[in-house]
Amino acid sequence: MNARRALVTGGAGFIGSHLVDGLLAAGWQVRVLDDFSSGREQNLAASRERIELRRGDLADPETAARAVVGVDVVFHQGAIPSVPRSVEQPVETNRANVTGTLTMLEAARQAGVRRLVYAASSSAYGDTEVLPKVESMPATPRSPYALQKYAGEVYCKLYDELYGLETVALRYFNIFGPRQDPKSEYAAVVPRFATACLRGEPATIHGDGEQSRDFTFVADAVAANLAAADAPKASGHVMNVAGGRRITLNELLAALQRIVGSQVAPIHGPPRAGDVRHSLADLGRARELLGWQPVVSLEDGLRRTVESLRA
Repeated sequence: MNARRALVTGGAGFIGSHLVDGLLAAGWQVRVLDDFSSGREQNLAASRERIELRRGDLADPETAARAVVGVDVVFHQGAIPSVPRSVEQPVETNRANVTGTLTMLEAARQAGVRRLVYAASSSAYGDTEVLPKVESMPATPRSPYALQKYAGEVYCKLYDELYGLETVALRYFNIFGPRQDPKSEYAAVVPRFATACLRGEPATIHGDGEQSRDFTFVADAVAANLAAADAPKASGHVMNVAGGRRITLNELLAALQRIVGSQVAPIHGPPRAGDVRHSLADLGRARELLGWQPVVSLEDGLRRTVESLRA
C-alpha cells in the first residue's frame, strides 16, 4: 500500500516543521512549500532527506498548482502570523493570509485533493468578554490579521459546501514550543519571556500583564492536525485547538522564572493595538469531532521550550 502524500504549506516554519515531523512519524510522504520569508532551513534539518522541499510563493497560482499534484491532504500552515505586522502592513499580510489561502483552496480543488486542513486563529473571536470561547460565537475580529484568518475560514467552508472539497479549520490558541523564534520583532510572548529569563534581562510586557491567554503546546497542535486529516465528521467545521486553561502574562513570567531559576524585572509598556484582553477555549467540539484533547501540561511545555532555547 502506497503511503499517503501530504503538502504542508509553511512547512519550514515553527508549527509547520513540527507537523512535518509528525506526518513522517505517522508514515506519510511529505512535500513542503515555503518561501522562507519566516521559515528556517534549520527547522527541517532532521527531516530534510525524507521530504520533497519546494521553495515558492503559495499565493502564486502556478506555484500552488504544481505543489498540490498527487497530494491527498493539504495542511495549510503558511501565513504571516502577526497581529502587529498586520496592523502595520495590512495589504501585504492580506495577500499572504487571504489570497494565499484562496489560491491554495482553488489549486486543491482543481487537483482533486481530498481534504485541506486550515490553520485558523482564535483571534477571530475578538475581545468578547464571554469565556470560554465557543465556535458558535459570532466572529468579531479586532485586527487585520484576525479578519484575514477568519476570511480563510469562510472560504474553507464555502469550498466545502460549494465544490465538495473537504475542509477543516483549526482555531489555534497561542501555540508555543521549540523552534519558535525569539529574535523576531513580532516574536510570541513565551520565547520572548523565556529568552529574557535565560539572559537575566528585563522582560517587556505590553500593558499591565493581567491579560490572560490559553497556551497550547505545539505537539498538541500537531496531534489535532493529524486527527483532522481523517476525522469523518469534521469536514466543513471550525474547531478550537487549545490547552483549555488560561494564565495571565504576569503568571506566565513567574512560571518561567521558576523554571529557569532567574529573577528578571518586568517592564510594562503600552498595550498593543489589536490585542484581546482574555482568551480561553471550549474544547467540546474538537473532542467530539476529532477525538482530540491536549495532553501536554503548561508546565511541561514551558520546560521543554526552555530546554530547547538553552540548547
